Amino acid sequence: MEAIKNQSTIQQFIQKVKSDERLKKILLRVLIPKNQARPRRWVKIFINPFKHQKGRNTLIRRNARMDLLPFRSFSIGKDSTIEDFSVVNNGMGAVKIGDNVRIGLSNVLIGPLTIGNYVILAQNVVISGLNHGFREIETPICKQKCTTSPIVIEDECWIGANAVITAGVTIGKHSVVAAGSVVTKDIASYSIAAGNPARVIKKYNPDTKEWEKVKQDTLLQRVS
Repeated sequence: MEAIKNQSTIQQFIQKVKSDERLKKILLRVLIPKNQARPRRWVKIFINPFKHQKGRNTLIRRNARMDLLPFRSFSIGKDSTIEDFSVVNNGMGAVKIGDNVRIGLSNVLIGPLTIGNYVILAQNVVISGLNHGFREIETPICKQKCTTSPIVIEDECWIGANAVITAGVTIGKHSVVAAGSVVTKDIASYSIAAGNPARVIKKYNPDTKEWEKVKQDTLLQRVS
């Protein structure tokens, strides 16, 4: 009963902070230095290890930059790796990473983002569920409100080097995104996508058990 009461008190405090802009700014300043995305060192040492979840045998390299805040969730499953010089940021949305995931050198992952199991991200991949506002011409873009839309990368996908995955995209199971591609629309399961903007160029045919090219007229129909 005491635990339930404490949880209720915490939820009430969170709701109060969300509804009070002044209180929200004060709390953010306590957690993050002004004009920065990286939380203060005491947050990383004394709060995040108890708030966020890290699976068994998972390795987060020393030079990976984990910009994680306690008011949004972060989890990574077992037997996964985040390589050096990668950045993971949950400031605008939760980040969930599954089991047996390989996140290569110098990736940038910004939530809201969900990555399934057995996913491979090559080098210099950018995946961002965040968009900056720009519609108010008289206001600098950096001062406009951001919007978010969740990204989902399902199990067994391979994302090639230098690919960019934009907000709101879902990449289906066992799909491949070619190196240098910019993905702006959903990719169906068992597909290979390439280009800028990325288009499906091959799909797996369960009848022939082959990866078959997608006909050009089919591509044009999808674009139109």
